[in-house]
Amino acid sequence: MPPVLEAGSSQSQVTNISPADTIDRGWATVHFFGVGEVKDLPIDPIDPIDQPFEQQETSQGQVVKEEPVEIPSPAGLESTPVPRVSGRALLQPNNLFHSFSRSPSPEIRQRTAFIKHNAYCPHPHHHQTRVPSGAGDPPTTKSAHTGLPPAHVRFECPDCGIPVYCSEEHWADDYESHLDVCETLREINEDDHDLRSGRFFPEFEYPGPQMEEALVNMTNWDTFLYSREFRAINDERSLRQATRLLTYPLTIGSVLNELSPYNIRSGGRLTAEGLKSLSALRYTLHPPRSGAGLDIKGLRPNPPPVRIFILGARAESSLPREVWVQLSHIFPRVAFHLIFIGPESMSNRDAEFPLPARTPSNPFGAVVEDRISHQLKISTFVEYYHTLHTSGLFHPFDPYFDCFMLFHPGLGHPASSHEWEATLPLLLETKVPILATGYTEWDMQRDQRWVQERVGGEVDLLLEPGENRFRSLRWDLNDLDPADVSCGNWGLWGFRGKRYETTQRDVEK
Repeated sequence: MPPVLEAGSSQSQVTNISPADTIDRGWATVHFFGVGEVKDLPIDPIDPIDQPFEQQETSQGQVVKEEPVEIPSPAGLESTPVPRVSGRALLQPNNLFHSFSRSPSPEIRQRTAFIKHNAYCPHPHHHQTRVPSGAGDPPTTKSAHTGLPPAHVRFECPDCGIPVYCSEEHWADDYESHLDVCETLREINEDDHDLRSGRFFPEFEYPGPQMEEALVNMTNWDTFLYSREFRAINDERSLRQATRLLTYPLTIGSVLNELSPYNIRSGGRLTAEGLKSLSALRYTLHPPRSGAGLDIKGLRPNPPPVRIFILGARAESSLPREVWVQLSHIFPRVAFHLIFIGPESMSNRDAEFPLPARTPSNPFGAVVEDRISHQLKISTFVEYYHTLHTSGLFHPFDPYFDCFMLFHPGLGHPASSHEWEATLPLLLETKVPILATGYTEWDMQRDQRWVQERVGGEVDLLLEPGENRFRSLRWDLNDLDPADVSCGNWGLWGFRGKRYETTQRDVEK
Protein backbone atom coordinates (compact mmCIF):
# COMPACT_ATOMS: atom_id res chain seq x y z
CA MET A 1 0.00 0.00 0.00
CA PRO A 2 1.55 3.30 -1.08
CA PRO A 3 2.78 5.76 1.54
CA VAL A 4 1.42 9.30 1.61
CA LEU A 5 2.91 12.33 3.29
CA GLU A 6 0.74 14.30 5.66
CA ALA A 7 0.44 17.95 4.63
CA GLY A 8 3.32 19.92 6.07
CA SER A 9 5.21 16.86 7.30
CA SER A 10 8.64 15.51 6.53
CA GLN A 11 9.48 12.23 4.85
CA SER A 12 9.98 10.59 8.22
CA GLN A 13 6.34 11.18 9.09
CA VAL A 14 4.49 8.81 6.77
CA THR A 15 0.85 7.99 7.29
CA ASN A 16 -0.57 4.67 6.14
CA ILE A 17 -3.47 5.81 3.94
CA SER A 18 -5.27 3.58 1.47
CA PRO A 19 -5.20 4.33 -2.25
CA ALA A 20 -9.02 4.30 -2.15
CA ASP A 21 -8.86 7.49 -0.13
CA THR A 22 -7.70 9.43 -3.17
CA ILE A 23 -10.29 8.31 -5.68
CA ASP A 24 -12.68 11.27 -5.65
CA ARG A 25 -10.74 13.90 -3.71
CA GLY A 26 -9.41 16.92 -5.52
CA TRP A 27 -7.15 17.73 -2.57
CA ALA A 28 -5.28 14.44 -2.17
CA THR A 29 -3.25 12.16 -4.35
CA VAL A 30 -1.35 8.91 -3.92
CA HIS A 31 1.68 8.05 -5.99
CA PHE A 32 2.33 4.42 -6.73
CA PHE A 33 6.10 4.50 -7.08
CA GLY A 34 6.93 7.27 -4.66
CA VAL A 35 5.73 9.71 -2.07
CA GLY A 36 2.77 11.94 -2.70
CA GLU A 37 1.38 14.95 -0.98
CA VAL A 38 -1.95 15.98 0.46
CA LYS A 39 -3.08 19.36 -0.74
CA ASP A 40 -4.92 21.65 1.65
CA LEU A 41 -8.29 23.29 1.14
CA PRO A 42 -9.02 26.58 2.88
CA ILE A 43 -10.75 26.32 6.24
CA ASP A 44 -13.43 28.84 7.08
CA PRO A 45 -11.88 31.21 9.66
CA ILE A 46 -15.23 32.53 10.82
CA ASP A 47 -16.64 29.17 11.77
CA PRO A 48 -15.05 27.85 15.01
CA ILE A 49 -16.42 24.38 14.36
CA ASP A 50 -14.08 24.05 11.40
CA GLN A 51 -10.91 24.71 13.40
CA PRO A 52 -8.55 21.80 14.10
CA PHE A 53 -8.86 19.92 17.34
CA GLU A 54 -5.30 18.84 18.05
CA GLN A 55 -6.09 17.69 21.58
CA GLN A 56 -8.87 15.39 20.42
CA GLU A 57 -6.72 14.15 17.57
CA THR A 58 -4.04 12.93 19.96
CA SER A 59 -6.45 11.51 22.48
CA GLN A 60 -8.35 9.17 20.14
CA GLY A 61 -7.72 5.42 20.22
CA GLN A 62 -4.40 3.78 20.85
CA VAL A 63 -0.87 4.12 19.53
CA VAL A 64 0.85 1.80 17.11
CA LYS A 65 4.58 1.38 17.65
CA GLU A 66 7.01 0.26 14.98
CA GLU A 67 4.34 -1.38 12.80
CA PRO A 68 5.74 -1.87 9.29
CA VAL A 69 3.76 -0.57 6.33
CA GLU A 70 3.45 -3.54 4.00
CA ILE A 71 3.75 -2.49 0.35
CA PRO A 72 3.31 -5.15 -2.34
CA SER A 73 6.22 -4.65 -4.73
CA PRO A 74 5.54 -4.61 -8.48
CA ALA A 75 7.48 -6.97 -10.67
CA GLY A 76 11.08 -5.86 -10.89
CA LEU A 77 10.91 -3.62 -7.81
CA GLU A 78 11.11 -6.23 -5.07
CA SER A 79 14.10 -4.46 -3.55
CA THR A 80 12.12 -1.33 -2.68
CA PRO A 81 12.77 -0.61 1.02
CA VAL A 82 9.76 -0.82 3.31
CA PRO A 83 9.36 2.29 5.52
CA ARG A 84 8.63 1.98 9.21
CA VAL A 85 6.19 4.09 11.17
CA SER A 86 5.94 4.76 14.89
CA GLY A 87 3.57 6.76 17.05
CA ARG A 88 0.54 6.66 14.73
CA ALA A 89 -2.90 7.14 16.21
CA LEU A 90 -5.07 4.06 15.66
CA LEU A 91 -8.86 4.20 15.58
CA GLN A 92 -10.45 0.96 16.67
CA PRO A 93 -13.34 -0.58 14.63
CA ASN A 94 -15.77 0.46 17.37
CA ASN A 95 -14.48 4.05 17.35
CA LEU A 96 -14.86 5.03 13.69
CA PHE A 97 -17.90 7.30 13.91
CA HIS A 98 -17.01 10.97 14.41
CA SER A 99 -18.66 14.24 13.51
CA PHE A 100 -17.06 15.48 10.29
CA SER A 101 -16.25 18.93 11.71
CA ARG A 102 -14.73 17.39 14.87
CA SER A 103 -13.00 14.51 13.16
CA PRO A 104 -9.57 13.40 14.39
CA SER A 105 -8.47 13.56 10.74
CA PRO A 106 -7.50 17.04 9.52
CA GLU A 107 -8.28 16.00 5.95
CA ILE A 108 -11.90 15.27 6.82
CA ARG A 109 -12.16 18.61 8.62
CA GLN A 110 -10.87 20.32 5.47
CA ARG A 111 -13.45 18.44 3.45
CA THR A 112 -16.15 19.60 5.87
CA ALA A 113 -15.09 23.20 5.28
CA PHE A 114 -15.44 22.65 1.53
CA ILE A 115 -18.93 21.16 1.96
CA LYS A 116 -20.07 24.09 4.12
CA HIS A 117 -18.78 26.59 1.59
CA ASN A 118 -20.39 24.95 -1.45
CA ALA A 119 -23.38 22.73 -0.55
CA TYR A 120 -26.89 24.12 -0.14
CA CYS A 121 -29.64 23.11 2.26
CA PRO A 122 -32.03 20.59 0.62
CA HIS A 123 -35.11 21.74 2.57
CA PRO A 124 -38.02 22.38 0.14
CA HIS A 125 -38.66 25.87 1.61
CA HIS A 126 -35.53 27.21 -0.15
CA HIS A 127 -35.30 28.41 -3.74
CA GLN A 128 -33.79 26.22 -6.41
CA THR A 129 -30.06 26.81 -6.88
CA ARG A 130 -30.04 25.37 -10.39
CA VAL A 131 -32.46 24.33 -13.10
CA PRO A 132 -33.50 20.64 -12.78
CA SER A 133 -32.20 18.45 -15.60
CA GLY A 134 -34.93 15.83 -15.32
CA ALA A 135 -37.90 14.47 -13.39
CA GLY A 136 -35.71 12.70 -10.81
CA ASP A 137 -33.32 15.59 -10.19
CA PRO A 138 -33.34 16.72 -6.48
CA PRO A 139 -34.03 20.45 -7.25
CA THR A 140 -37.51 19.47 -8.47
CA THR A 141 -38.62 19.35 -4.79
CA LYS A 142 -37.97 23.10 -4.45
CA SER A 143 -39.83 26.09 -5.84
CA ALA A 144 -38.15 28.20 -8.49
CA HIS A 145 -39.56 31.55 -7.32
CA THR A 146 -41.16 31.39 -3.84
CA GLY A 147 -39.77 30.60 -0.41
CA LEU A 148 -36.52 31.33 1.39
CA PRO A 149 -33.29 32.20 -0.40
CA PRO A 150 -30.70 29.40 -0.72
CA ALA A 151 -28.54 28.78 2.36
CA HIS A 152 -25.37 26.78 2.84
CA VAL A 153 -25.41 23.69 5.02
CA ARG A 154 -24.21 24.27 8.59
CA PHE A 155 -26.00 21.81 10.85
CA GLU A 156 -24.58 18.30 11.23
CA CYS A 157 -27.01 15.46 11.76
CA PRO A 158 -26.09 13.78 15.08
CA ASP A 159 -26.90 10.36 13.59
CA CYS A 160 -24.66 10.53 10.49
CA GLY A 161 -22.22 13.28 11.52
CA ILE A 162 -22.32 15.05 8.12
CA PRO A 163 -23.50 18.64 7.51
CA VAL A 164 -26.79 18.29 5.65
CA TYR A 165 -29.04 21.25 6.55
CA CYS A 166 -28.69 24.95 7.19
CA SER A 167 -30.21 24.75 10.69
CA GLU A 168 -31.49 22.31 13.26
CA GLU A 169 -35.05 23.49 12.60
CA HIS A 170 -34.91 22.54 8.92
CA TRP A 171 -33.24 19.24 9.78
CA ALA A 172 -36.04 18.36 12.24
CA ASP A 173 -38.77 19.52 9.86
CA ASP A 174 -37.39 17.42 6.96
CA TYR A 175 -36.21 14.51 9.12
CA GLU A 176 -38.44 11.95 7.43
CA SER A 177 -36.86 12.71 4.06
CA HIS A 178 -33.36 12.66 5.55
CA LEU A 179 -33.95 9.17 6.96
CA ASP A 180 -33.78 7.81 3.40
CA VAL A 181 -30.03 8.51 3.28
CA CYS A 182 -29.05 8.92 6.94
CA GLU A 183 -27.93 5.33 7.45
CA THR A 184 -25.95 5.39 4.20
CA LEU A 185 -24.29 8.68 5.19
CA ARG A 186 -23.24 7.17 8.50
CA GLU A 187 -21.71 4.24 6.62
CA ILE A 188 -19.79 6.72 4.44
CA ASN A 189 -18.62 8.53 7.58
CA GLU A 190 -17.24 5.36 9.15
CA ASP A 191 -15.64 4.16 5.90
CA ASP A 192 -13.82 7.47 5.46
CA HIS A 193 -12.50 7.33 9.02
CA ASP A 194 -11.53 3.70 8.52
CA LEU A 195 -9.25 4.71 5.64
CA ARG A 196 -7.48 7.11 8.02
CA SER A 197 -7.60 4.86 11.07
CA GLY A 198 -3.94 3.84 10.87
CA ARG A 199 -4.70 0.14 10.55
CA PHE A 200 -3.04 -2.16 8.05
CA PHE A 201 -5.19 -2.90 4.99
CA PRO A 202 -4.78 -6.52 3.91
CA GLU A 203 -7.65 -6.08 1.43
CA PHE A 204 -5.31 -3.98 -0.74
CA GLU A 205 -2.93 -6.88 -1.27
CA TYR A 206 -3.59 -8.57 -4.60
CA PRO A 207 -2.70 -12.07 -5.79
CA GLY A 208 -0.29 -12.63 -8.63
CA PRO A 209 -0.64 -14.81 -11.74
CA GLN A 210 -2.80 -17.90 -11.43
CA MET A 211 -2.51 -21.21 -13.24
CA GLU A 212 -4.71 -21.22 -16.33
CA GLU A 213 -6.46 -24.45 -15.36
CA ALA A 214 -8.05 -22.67 -12.37
CA LEU A 215 -10.95 -20.84 -14.02
CA VAL A 216 -12.06 -17.52 -12.57
CA ASN A 217 -15.75 -17.38 -11.65
CA MET A 218 -17.15 -14.00 -12.77
CA THR A 219 -20.64 -14.42 -11.30
CA ASN A 220 -20.25 -11.80 -8.55
CA TRP A 221 -17.73 -10.32 -6.11
CA ASP A 222 -17.76 -13.31 -3.75
CA THR A 223 -17.12 -15.94 -6.41
CA PHE A 224 -14.45 -13.82 -8.09
CA LEU A 225 -12.46 -13.10 -4.94
CA TYR A 226 -12.62 -16.77 -3.95
CA SER A 227 -11.69 -18.24 -7.33
CA ARG A 228 -8.91 -15.64 -7.85
CA GLU A 229 -7.47 -16.66 -4.45
CA PHE A 230 -7.65 -13.25 -2.79
CA ARG A 231 -6.91 -13.12 0.91
CA ALA A 232 -10.14 -13.81 2.81
CA ILE A 233 -12.13 -10.65 3.56
CA ASN A 234 -14.23 -11.31 6.64
CA ASP A 235 -16.11 -8.06 7.20
CA GLU A 236 -18.28 -5.87 5.01
CA ARG A 237 -16.28 -2.68 5.54
CA SER A 238 -13.08 -4.24 4.22
CA LEU A 239 -15.02 -5.63 1.25
CA ARG A 240 -16.35 -2.16 0.47
CA GLN A 241 -12.86 -0.68 0.56
CA ALA A 242 -11.48 -3.41 -1.72
CA THR A 243 -14.25 -3.15 -4.32
CA ARG A 244 -13.88 0.63 -4.52
CA LEU A 245 -10.63 0.08 -6.43
CA LEU A 246 -11.22 -3.24 -8.16
CA THR A 247 -14.51 -2.15 -9.71
CA TYR A 248 -12.64 -0.46 -12.58
CA PRO A 249 -10.68 -3.40 -14.05
CA LEU A 250 -13.39 -5.91 -13.09
CA THR A 251 -16.15 -3.97 -14.84
CA ILE A 252 -14.19 -4.34 -18.09
CA GLY A 253 -13.14 -7.92 -17.44
CA SER A 254 -16.62 -9.10 -16.50
CA VAL A 255 -17.98 -8.07 -19.92
CA LEU A 256 -15.11 -9.32 -22.05
CA ASN A 257 -14.54 -12.66 -20.31
CA GLU A 258 -15.91 -15.80 -21.97
CA LEU A 259 -17.49 -16.72 -18.60
CA SER A 260 -19.17 -13.32 -18.37
CA PRO A 261 -22.37 -13.06 -16.31
CA TYR A 262 -23.83 -11.05 -19.21
CA ASN A 263 -25.12 -13.47 -21.83
CA ILE A 264 -27.78 -13.96 -24.50
CA ARG A 265 -30.09 -15.96 -22.24
CA SER A 266 -33.19 -14.47 -20.65
CA GLY A 267 -32.16 -11.85 -18.10
CA GLY A 268 -28.56 -11.88 -19.32
CA ARG A 269 -28.98 -8.40 -20.88
CA LEU A 270 -26.71 -9.16 -23.85
CA THR A 271 -28.35 -8.45 -27.21
CA ALA A 272 -27.82 -10.30 -30.49
CA GLU A 273 -25.62 -7.47 -31.77
CA GLY A 274 -23.72 -7.51 -28.48
CA LEU A 275 -23.02 -11.21 -28.89
CA LYS A 276 -21.52 -10.55 -32.33
CA SER A 277 -19.23 -7.76 -31.10
CA LEU A 278 -18.11 -9.41 -27.88
CA SER A 279 -17.54 -12.77 -29.56
CA ALA A 280 -14.87 -11.14 -31.71
CA LEU A 281 -13.08 -9.74 -28.66
CA ARG A 282 -13.44 -12.98 -26.69
CA TYR A 283 -11.89 -14.90 -29.58
CA THR A 284 -8.80 -12.71 -29.21
CA LEU A 285 -8.76 -12.72 -25.39
CA HIS A 286 -9.01 -16.53 -25.11
CA PRO A 287 -6.70 -17.85 -27.86
CA PRO A 288 -5.93 -21.57 -28.23
CA ARG A 289 -2.58 -22.87 -27.11
CA SER A 290 0.01 -22.34 -29.83
CA GLY A 291 2.75 -24.62 -28.54
CA ALA A 292 5.06 -21.69 -27.86
CA GLY A 293 8.14 -22.38 -25.74
CA LEU A 294 11.38 -20.84 -24.55
CA ASP A 295 13.66 -22.54 -27.09
CA ILE A 296 14.10 -21.78 -30.79
CA LYS A 297 11.50 -24.35 -31.76
CA GLY A 298 8.95 -22.68 -29.54
CA LEU A 299 9.09 -19.29 -31.25
CA ARG A 300 5.65 -18.12 -32.34
CA PRO A 301 4.42 -14.78 -33.70
CA ASN A 302 2.64 -12.74 -31.05
CA PRO A 303 -0.62 -10.94 -31.86
CA PRO A 304 -0.84 -7.19 -31.22
CA PRO A 305 -2.05 -6.11 -27.76
CA VAL A 306 -5.73 -5.57 -27.07
CA ARG A 307 -6.30 -1.82 -26.88
CA ILE A 308 -8.80 -0.48 -24.34
CA PHE A 309 -9.45 3.24 -24.77
CA ILE A 310 -10.64 4.77 -21.48
CA LEU A 311 -12.15 8.13 -22.42
CA GLY A 312 -12.79 11.00 -20.04
CA ALA A 313 -10.34 9.41 -17.60
CA ARG A 314 -10.21 10.92 -14.11
CA ALA A 315 -9.89 8.78 -10.98
CA GLU A 316 -9.22 5.56 -12.88
CA SER A 317 -6.02 6.94 -14.41
CA SER A 318 -4.44 7.46 -10.97
CA LEU A 319 -5.21 4.00 -9.58
CA PRO A 320 -2.21 2.01 -8.34
CA ARG A 321 -0.96 0.06 -11.32
CA GLU A 322 -1.20 -3.26 -9.50
CA VAL A 323 -4.97 -2.77 -9.59
CA TRP A 324 -4.92 -2.66 -13.40
CA VAL A 325 -2.54 -5.63 -13.51
CA GLN A 326 -5.47 -7.72 -12.22
CA LEU A 327 -7.04 -7.32 -15.66
CA SER A 328 -4.08 -9.03 -17.33
CA HIS A 329 -4.23 -11.85 -14.75
CA ILE A 330 -7.79 -12.62 -15.86
CA PHE A 331 -6.59 -12.96 -19.47
CA PRO A 332 -3.09 -14.46 -19.07
CA ARG A 333 -2.43 -15.27 -22.75
CA VAL A 334 -2.80 -11.77 -24.20
CA ALA A 335 -1.21 -8.37 -23.75
CA PHE A 336 -3.15 -5.18 -22.99
CA HIS A 337 -2.55 -1.57 -23.89
CA LEU A 338 -4.66 0.76 -21.71
CA ILE A 339 -4.99 4.24 -23.20
CA PHE A 340 -6.28 6.94 -20.84
CA ILE A 341 -7.59 9.96 -22.71
CA GLY A 342 -9.04 13.16 -21.27
CA PRO A 343 -8.12 16.67 -20.12
CA GLU A 344 -8.22 15.52 -16.46
CA SER A 345 -6.33 12.26 -16.93
CA MET A 346 -3.21 13.61 -15.16
CA SER A 347 -4.81 15.84 -12.52
CA ASN A 348 -2.81 16.14 -9.27
CA ARG A 349 -0.07 13.85 -10.62
CA ASP A 350 2.59 16.37 -11.66
CA ALA A 351 5.02 15.20 -8.98
CA GLU A 352 4.64 11.59 -10.15
CA PHE A 353 4.73 12.06 -13.92
CA PRO A 354 5.58 15.58 -15.14
CA LEU A 355 4.04 16.04 -18.56
CA PRO A 356 6.67 15.60 -21.28
CA ALA A 357 7.25 18.23 -23.91
CA ARG A 358 5.40 17.89 -27.19
CA THR A 359 7.95 16.91 -29.80
CA PRO A 360 7.77 15.56 -33.37
CA SER A 361 8.24 12.05 -31.98
CA ASN A 362 5.60 12.63 -29.25
CA PRO A 363 3.28 15.27 -30.71
CA PHE A 364 0.58 14.95 -28.04
CA GLY A 365 2.85 14.69 -24.99
CA ALA A 366 1.82 11.16 -24.08
CA VAL A 367 2.96 9.67 -20.77
CA VAL A 368 3.93 6.06 -21.51
CA GLU A 369 4.34 3.42 -18.80
CA ASP A 370 5.64 0.30 -20.52
CA ARG A 371 7.45 -1.44 -17.66
CA ILE A 372 4.46 -2.32 -15.48
CA SER A 373 4.51 -5.94 -16.63
CA HIS A 374 5.23 -7.86 -19.82
CA GLN A 375 1.46 -8.05 -20.44
CA LEU A 376 0.41 -4.48 -19.65
CA LYS A 377 1.29 -1.08 -21.07
CA ILE A 378 -0.41 2.19 -20.12
CA SER A 379 -0.39 5.42 -22.14
CA THR A 380 -1.99 8.67 -20.96
CA PHE A 381 -3.02 11.57 -23.21
CA VAL A 382 -4.07 14.89 -21.68
CA GLU A 383 -6.21 15.71 -24.69
CA TYR A 384 -9.76 15.33 -26.03
CA TYR A 385 -10.39 12.15 -27.95
CA HIS A 386 -11.77 13.83 -31.07
CA THR A 387 -8.47 15.70 -31.47
CA LEU A 388 -6.51 12.45 -31.42
CA HIS A 389 -9.01 10.66 -33.66
CA THR A 390 -8.93 13.24 -36.43
CA SER A 391 -5.11 13.08 -36.45
CA GLY A 392 -5.28 9.36 -37.27
CA LEU A 393 -3.07 8.46 -34.31
CA PHE A 394 -4.93 5.24 -33.46
CA HIS A 395 -6.05 4.13 -36.90
CA PRO A 396 -7.01 1.56 -37.98
CA PHE A 397 -9.54 0.21 -35.48
CA ASP A 398 -10.17 -3.52 -35.29
CA PRO A 399 -13.28 -5.03 -33.60
CA TYR A 400 -11.12 -8.03 -32.63
CA PHE A 401 -8.56 -5.94 -30.73
CA ASP A 402 -10.19 -2.63 -29.71
CA CYS A 403 -12.77 -1.52 -27.16
CA PHE A 404 -13.88 1.81 -25.69
CA MET A 405 -14.67 2.26 -21.97
CA LEU A 406 -16.42 5.30 -20.50
CA PHE A 407 -16.45 5.43 -16.69
CA HIS A 408 -19.19 7.85 -15.51
CA PRO A 409 -18.92 9.94 -18.69
CA GLY A 410 -21.81 12.29 -17.97
CA LEU A 411 -22.97 12.13 -21.59
CA GLY A 412 -26.32 13.67 -20.71
CA HIS A 413 -25.15 15.94 -17.89
CA PRO A 414 -25.79 19.62 -18.71
CA ALA A 415 -22.27 20.60 -17.62
CA SER A 416 -20.40 18.03 -19.71
CA SER A 417 -22.61 16.93 -22.62
CA HIS A 418 -21.16 19.60 -24.92
CA GLU A 419 -17.71 18.00 -24.55
CA TRP A 420 -19.04 14.76 -26.07
CA GLU A 421 -20.80 16.36 -29.04
CA ALA A 422 -17.77 16.06 -31.32
CA THR A 423 -16.56 12.76 -29.85
CA LEU A 424 -19.67 10.59 -30.08
CA PRO A 425 -19.97 10.45 -33.93
CA LEU A 426 -16.29 9.50 -34.17
CA LEU A 427 -16.75 6.67 -31.65
CA LEU A 428 -19.68 5.27 -33.63
CA GLU A 429 -17.64 5.52 -36.81
CA THR A 430 -15.13 2.95 -35.49
CA LYS A 431 -17.82 0.20 -35.17
CA VAL A 432 -16.11 -1.24 -32.07
CA PRO A 433 -17.87 -1.87 -28.71
CA ILE A 434 -18.41 1.09 -26.38
CA LEU A 435 -19.09 0.31 -22.71
CA ALA A 436 -20.32 2.99 -20.30
CA THR A 437 -21.14 3.16 -16.59
CA GLY A 438 -23.20 5.48 -14.42
CA TYR A 439 -23.19 6.56 -10.79
CA THR A 440 -26.88 5.75 -10.39
CA GLU A 441 -29.73 4.30 -12.44
CA TRP A 442 -31.00 7.81 -13.17
CA ASP A 443 -27.55 8.96 -14.29
CA MET A 444 -27.20 5.95 -16.61
CA GLN A 445 -30.65 6.41 -18.15
CA ARG A 446 -29.96 10.11 -18.73
CA ASP A 447 -26.81 9.22 -20.68
CA GLN A 448 -28.68 6.65 -22.77
CA ARG A 449 -31.46 9.13 -23.59
CA TRP A 450 -28.90 11.68 -24.70
CA VAL A 451 -27.26 9.18 -27.07
CA GLN A 452 -30.64 8.16 -28.50
CA GLU A 453 -31.62 11.81 -29.04
CA ARG A 454 -28.37 12.63 -30.80
CA VAL A 455 -27.74 9.58 -32.97
CA GLY A 456 -30.54 7.14 -32.15
CA GLY A 457 -30.83 5.71 -35.65
CA GLU A 458 -27.09 5.02 -35.93
CA VAL A 459 -26.65 3.01 -32.70
CA ASP A 460 -26.85 -0.71 -31.99
CA LEU A 461 -27.47 -1.58 -28.34
CA LEU A 462 -25.01 -4.24 -27.19
CA LEU A 463 -25.76 -4.50 -23.48
CA GLU A 464 -29.08 -3.45 -22.01
CA PRO A 465 -28.78 -0.87 -19.19
CA GLY A 466 -28.84 -2.34 -15.70
CA GLU A 467 -26.94 -2.79 -12.46
CA ASN A 468 -23.27 -3.66 -12.78
CA ARG A 469 -22.41 -7.03 -11.20
CA PHE A 470 -19.04 -5.59 -10.19
CA ARG A 471 -20.06 -2.15 -9.02
CA SER A 472 -18.34 -0.60 -6.04
CA LEU A 473 -20.01 -1.72 -2.81
CA ARG A 474 -18.92 1.47 -1.09
CA TRP A 475 -21.17 4.52 -1.26
CA ASP A 476 -19.72 7.95 -2.03
CA LEU A 477 -20.73 11.40 -0.88
CA ASN A 478 -21.27 14.31 -3.26
CA ASP A 479 -19.52 17.23 -1.57
CA LEU A 480 -21.71 19.70 -3.47
CA ASP A 481 -24.90 17.99 -2.28
CA PRO A 482 -24.50 15.77 0.83
CA ALA A 483 -27.98 14.30 0.35
CA ASP A 484 -26.88 12.90 -3.03
CA VAL A 485 -25.13 9.54 -2.55
CA SER A 486 -23.90 7.21 -5.26
CA CYS A 487 -21.48 4.35 -5.81
CA GLY A 488 -18.81 3.90 -8.44
CA ASN A 489 -19.90 2.13 -11.64
CA TRP A 490 -23.40 1.33 -10.34
CA GLY A 491 -24.89 0.90 -13.81
CA LEU A 492 -23.45 -0.64 -16.97
CA TRP A 493 -24.57 -0.61 -20.60
CA GLY A 494 -22.99 -0.89 -24.03
CA PHE A 495 -23.55 0.31 -27.59
CA ARG A 496 -21.83 0.51 -30.96
CA GLY A 497 -22.10 2.30 -34.29
CA LYS A 498 -24.81 0.68 -36.38
CA ARG A 499 -23.71 -1.96 -38.86
CA TYR A 500 -25.61 -2.56 -42.07
CA GLU A 501 -25.74 -6.04 -43.56
CA THR A 502 -24.93 -6.28 -47.25
CA THR A 503 -27.80 -7.80 -49.21
CA GLN A 504 -28.16 -8.65 -52.89
CA ARG A 505 -31.30 -7.55 -54.68
CA ASP A 506 -32.93 -10.03 -56.96
CA VAL A 507 -32.52 -8.96 -60.56
CA GLU A 508 -35.24 -9.90 -63.03
CA LYS A 509 -33.97 -11.69 -66.06
